[in-house]
Amino acid sequence: MRKALFIGGTGTISAAVVRRLATSKEWEVWLLNRGNRMLDFGENVHYIHADINGEETVREKMKDLSFDCVCEFIGYRKEQVERDIRLFSNKTKQYLFTSSASAYHKPAPSPYITEETTLANPYWQYSRGKIACEETLWKAYREQGFPITIIRPSHTYDERHIPVAIHGAKGSWQVVKRMLLGKPVLIPGDGTSLWTLTFATDFAIGYTGLMGNSHAIGEAFQITGDESLTWNQIYETIADAYHVSLHPCHVSSDFLAEVGTKYDLRGTLLGDKATTVIFDNTKLKRLVPEMGTHVRFDEGVRIARDYLRDHPELCQEDPEFDAFCDAVVEAKQQAIKSVKLQLQK
Repeated sequence: MRKALFIGGTGTISAAVVRRLATSKEWEVWLLNRGNRMLDFGENVHYIHADINGEETVREKMKDLSFDCVCEFIGYRKEQVERDIRLFSNKTKQYLFTSSASAYHKPAPSPYITEETTLANPYWQYSRGKIACEETLWKAYREQGFPITIIRPSHTYDERHIPVAIHGAKGSWQVVKRMLLGKPVLIPGDGTSLWTLTFATDFAIGYTGLMGNSHAIGEAFQITGDESLTWNQIYETIADAYHVSLHPCHVSSDFLAEVGTKYDLRGTLLGDKATTVIFDNTKLKRLVPEMGTHVRFDEGVRIARDYLRDHPELCQEDPEFDAFCDAVVEAKQQAIKSVKLQLQK
């Protein structure tokens, strides 16, 4: 039986991968995390409770262990992957690093994205951190033979939340609540740019297909679904799932970035969601033919809707973000009135 170590393992995408492997007879799964968020993965999952940043403690706890795969999901800075290289050199046959598709060139010179698209994002520090991690790992692969596989997911979601273009610190529920109350919801731009959303169980198919795959060593793969939707379609699909009418308020992404500094909208919009991207997953599918969109967005939204109804504790209200939305809607309405008055003079 092959052995995999997950650094993290309880997030949106990592938990889906762990669940897929937990029922497998081919993999023994280990999770290295602080134990702050415990999920029931079953008997095939073992735990090492430690803070990965405590390098010496982790090294001691793993001194008698080695792995076929080490799966890093919580690396955001160069120093973190440098630590991993020290910890896992000669300890693993494959190191899978979760980067981000937001690292691709912004503004996008082409909407068609492959693994060869240049990495450069002047808008978002998160993305620049991922790029720095990748550069460090490629150097370790070239100079030390450190067995890397780079994974670039885009907007991946699961049953615990409904994806939207912008939201506050407490997640997307406040946007859904605005729909339920018949209030306008903010949609960046004119809502016609294309976006790709991937349900976590679909992502897990692509990810697990690369684990232990010798053809994936020294390569980068983007893992996304094949379904591209406009933001208008995304919001309309959410409203349809809740059987309410959508009241969109389209606002320039530049304007939202200027007034939404508290929510880092310069990064998350200008550096990511405001840009039309169409991912070419040909490279991934050569190695993982079963990869595809098995959960369409309309299906995924309904799965999340039903799960949230059964878990109201996840539906966190966010009055501060609600007030921000109201202020932006009011500002647009006042601007329209002001221009009309000026033109009537």
